[in-house]
Amino acid sequence: MSPELAFVILIIAIALVFDYINGFHDAANSVATIVATRVLTPFQAVLWAAFFNFISAFSFGTGVASTVGQGFVNLSVVTPYVILAGLLGAIIWNLITWWFGLPSSSSHALLGGYAGAAMARVTGMSGFSRSLEAVRMGDLTSGVMGTLLFIVLAPVIGLLLAYILMILVYWIFQHSSPRTMDYYFRKLQLVSAALFSYSHGTNDAQKTMGIITGVLVTSGYLEDFIVPTWVIFAAHGAIGLGTLSGGWRIIHTMGSRLTRLKPRGGFCAETAAAISVLFATNLHMPVSTTHVIAGAIAGVGSINRFKAVRWGIATNILWAWVLTIPASAAISWISFVVIRMIFPNA
Repeated sequence: MSPELAFVILIIAIALVFDYINGFHDAANSVATIVATRVLTPFQAVLWAAFFNFISAFSFGTGVASTVGQGFVNLSVVTPYVILAGLLGAIIWNLITWWFGLPSSSSHALLGGYAGAAMARVTGMSGFSRSLEAVRMGDLTSGVMGTLLFIVLAPVIGLLLAYILMILVYWIFQHSSPRTMDYYFRKLQLVSAALFSYSHGTNDAQKTMGIITGVLVTSGYLEDFIVPTWVIFAAHGAIGLGTLSGGWRIIHTMGSRLTRLKPRGGFCAETAAAISVLFATNLHMPVSTTHVIAGAIAGVGSINRFKAVRWGIATNILWAWVLTIPASAAISWISFVVIRMIFPNA
């Protein structure tokens, strides 16, 4: 085995580790509401979520993978070392936020890390003033601009849909007792949790596919940016195993500290979030499932009264979101500088 091939295999392995960490970091997104409403135990919930994470491999194509791999950063400045530094930045930031129990976005950590490492390489070649040439700014439907738009748009869609669904539920069941409503929605939550886990897999696993395919293209093992079948199944397998491992610190924050949920609220939050994520996936946009489900939970919590949402906790979550892209980019930038000290040709 040549050193070049060994290095590519190492980066692919690290990408799958990121995907695994993404799974257990974002397990809270898929199962927080169904655990909070006591429909399933934590172990049953992550098993349910992991299954639907994996079977989402059979749908929705690889549009998000293409956006991440070649639509966000200029491939002309990308090397396997850039991708390695980007992955390190995303993984380190994910572990930091996991340790503090903050549901930051694995998706935006990856995008920030990827961009930060690419900008560091351009800076090393042409100076800091030209660092932005590393990224594709795009428009409102692509590139950096499209991603930044969906940072705001995706959770807002989740919040509004959840609010509307709660109004519809109360109108349809206006003559039913809370006990009757809970009886039906405890069963319906199994469906909504499955739908959200499915949407989570369709969007998040594709981000790792994009990174791995980018490695294969920039190292010369692929001529065109076409995601191989084995990459699809490897990415979905890794994220499914990560979800199965759970992320209990973040589950606690999302499932009980942000607002108190009943089965009907959990159903509306998961359904609204799934619709928002599937909508973005259909547009080939990488979005944060963390952002979306948190927005949906806030929408459900505010239907009775504004103070039902613990806005202090929500503010901490918001700060984690705001910091994710610049923080992961900075960590990746530093990682690339260190890598370049070891490998001057990086």
